[in-house]
Amino acid sequence: MKVLFAGGGTAGHINPALAIAGHLREKEPDAQILYIGAKGGMEERLVPAAGFDFKSITISGFQRKLNWAGIKKNVKTAVHVITSTREAHRIIKEFQPDICVGTGGYVSGPVIREAMKMGIPAVIHEQNAFPGVTNKMLSKRASKTMLAVADAQKYLDPSARCVLTGNPVRPAVLRAEKGAARKALGLDERPMILSFGGSLGARKINEAVVDLLIKSAQTGRFQHIHGYGQWGGWFPDLLKEKGFRPEVHHNIDIREYINNMPECLAAADLVICRAGAITLSELQAQGKASVLIPSPNVAENHQYHNAMALVSRNAAAIIEEKDLTGEALNKKVEELFKKPETIRELADNAKGMAILDANERIYKILKEVLADRN
Repeated sequence: MKVLFAGGGTAGHINPALAIAGHLREKEPDAQILYIGAKGGMEERLVPAAGFDFKSITISGFQRKLNWAGIKKNVKTAVHVITSTREAHRIIKEFQPDICVGTGGYVSGPVIREAMKMGIPAVIHEQNAFPGVTNKMLSKRASKTMLAVADAQKYLDPSARCVLTGNPVRPAVLRAEKGAARKALGLDERPMILSFGGSLGARKINEAVVDLLIKSAQTGRFQHIHGYGQWGGWFPDLLKEKGFRPEVHHNIDIREYINNMPECLAAADLVICRAGAITLSELQAQGKASVLIPSPNVAENHQYHNAMALVSRNAAAIIEEKDLTGEALNKKVEELFKKPETIRELADNAKGMAILDANERIYKILKEVLADRN
């Protein structure tokens, strides 16, 4: 089997593709896999590091701000649409894939569209509750549109052939167990809060979490692990200014980056985080109560829709960033822990939404599409 993957721009598009490709390689070690991404994109580094062949095309996204700089970039993008299609055609013709898989991002547009023109079956995977522009377009002709969240279907054309697969979840997250994780982290019986804003960090989350951490340091009520991110270098100094002393307040653990996320996630009683698609799938897989703070700085505000897919099922709480303050976050945490049954209910409902066999579901769809072609 020869499989071509296309997707990129963000880790949310790249990691699902790598997870699917990795599972495919486990099932069929002789499968030939090629990944096409954007030249200069993070996929150019991540894909070869994961052990897969990679080729790039020159492509960029359209700017929504129509100022002079945006107009110039859009002219360049219009040119790239033409040239990237030619590049994609050449790579596809050379590789001769049996099937193509698109996981979103503007780079997947010309690749999957060209594959379909060439008569090669193509499937796409949508990670979010609100589909991206590229996947909306491609879903009209794709052999299958695989959804992580059932809510996404209502935003797609009625002609789209949708099937619910979930998002691939890292095996380490699936295997992690709460008791063992808490023991490994040296935690006691007090509730543990885990908070983070992504690898780069989120200023608004960092600013709001400060008050929560200081209060926990003073009262000792909670154990708390917080990842402040690459852009949050100012965070430790601010905490110290407010009275935090790491040598005294052992219940508080702050880090730039949380390297053992599966373990920390398993140990947590409450998680405070963004609402990226893969993060939410991991929360569901572990059955964790959460306070979601969707990023407003993403395409189509899709993190809000992701969050609401859980909130509407009483599987998470939400604070929109425009309403986020230290006081608001403290109040929400107090409300949740005041009634432990609320935490349990959110956790149970999140667990009920989990799809733990996404990789196998996706693999079966690839085989079905190929069988239909033959």
